[in-house]
Amino acid sequence: MYDYLIAPFVDYSFMQRALVGSLALSLGSCPVGVFLMLRRMSLTGDAMAHAILPGAAVGFLLYGLQIVPMTIGGLVAGVIVALGAGAVSRFTIQKEDASMAAFYLISLALGVLIVSLRGSNVDLMHVLFGTVLALNNEALSLIGMISAISVVTLAIFWRGLVAECLDPLFLRSVSRIGTPVHFIFLALVVINLVGGFQALGTLLAVGLMMLPAAAARFWTSRVGPMCALAIVIGCVSCVGGLLISYHFSVPSGPAIILSAGAIYLGSILVGTRGIINSRLRPYRHRTA
Repeated sequence: MYDYLIAPFVDYSFMQRALVGSLALSLGSCPVGVFLMLRRMSLTGDAMAHAILPGAAVGFLLYGLQIVPMTIGGLVAGVIVALGAGAVSRFTIQKEDASMAAFYLISLALGVLIVSLRGSNVDLMHVLFGTVLALNNEALSLIGMISAISVVTLAIFWRGLVAECLDPLFLRSVSRIGTPVHFIFLALVVINLVGGFQALGTLLAVGLMMLPAAAARFWTSRVGPMCALAIVIGCVSCVGGLLISYHFSVPSGPAIILSAGAIYLGSILVGTRGIINSRLRPYRHRTA
């Protein structure tokens, strides 16, 4: 058991950095995923993950695989897409989900095109799917800072975020923080996707944000425990995915997301709010 579960993280520094980075990413992004899910904005996270690609690609085009330029570019692109989609939905007849879908499709195609202008297929795979096993100290510092900002912001605006999930119109009618909380939350989504981009790439970053949150929903209905459980599921997925990647020589990013997916599928079946318990509960009630 030691050789299989612990030795890889003890013997190799790249596994240690990958573990620290992915755990820090889970700490910040999984609670954000819970609020995205409760707001029925799960696909918005996927759209925003694609939206950061052109900015990151411009940073790559100008400076190569440098973390700071790609991060700044991703942040700028994410903010532009979020504001653009919101403006289109507010000033035209189109709904926000349709405008967001249009923007993210344009962003994905533009980002891939920009990367292809300079980079090879290896560079394109790095941008799209990340390299969690190649995280350096600079990337770890960035992910750690983003996670810290996310945790502190969630703690400060917790009540407003929960209230907006339940009834955003009521919150805006009784308090002035409704609109600011919405934009603060979108900013959290963007920065966590940028952090996830460093480790998992643009196409998989949203997976670690949403799958643990979706799995936690099958175990509890309270927001606080749901966020805590999502973090635990995210951390377990990261550890399991890294071990699978190490022992079976498969890509680490997809292994992490597939581990989270396996937990999600298991939660659908055996969670306290899953299929089996939902089917058994009426039967127990009738026989009691």
